[in-house]
Order: sequence, then C-alpha cells, then structure tokens
Amino acid sequence: MSRTAQSSTPRPAGPPALRFRTQIDAAVADGAHLTDMTLRLTLTDLTKLKRDRAVPVSDISFKDGVMRYLGVKVEHGGVTESVLDRGA
Repeated sequence: MSRTAQSSTPRPAGPPALRFRTQIDAAVADGAHLTDMTLRLTLTDLTKLKRDRAVPVSDISFKDGVMRYLGVKVEHGGVTESVLDRGA
C-alpha cells in the first residue's frame, strides 16, 4: 500500500499569529465586530500563538478566564483545524 498520496488538506503556511491577524483584519474590513468573532483553535495552534515571541504582549489578554487575541475571544480544543468564526 502506497503512502505517497495524502487525503488530508495541507495546513495553512505561516505562524498562527500572522494567519489569524490577517483573517481578523479582513473580517473587520468586511464589517464584522471583534465582540462577535471567536477564534476556535487547535491545541497546537493555541500553544504556538502563546509562545510566539514575535507577538506583542498587548495582543493577547486574559480576563475572567477568557483568552483574547487582538480582542477576539479564543476557544481551544475540539476542532481539527483552527478557524475564525465571524459570528452574526
């Protein structure tokens, strides 16, 4: 049995912080509100985001048990691929 073909889709290139910043900026440009959006992250992407030394401390906040990246609520785990949910 050959293992040359893979059925899974490739992960987007680049660090999670950059990918999500780009997606959040595009959503805001389209009229979405930060408070309506949710970043649903894999545990791997969450770890990479928290450990990325290029991310300014001011971009990530924790309040009342909720993590936010650039003002967008972050939920982690339970997904196989990280996505930005633009909300309503």
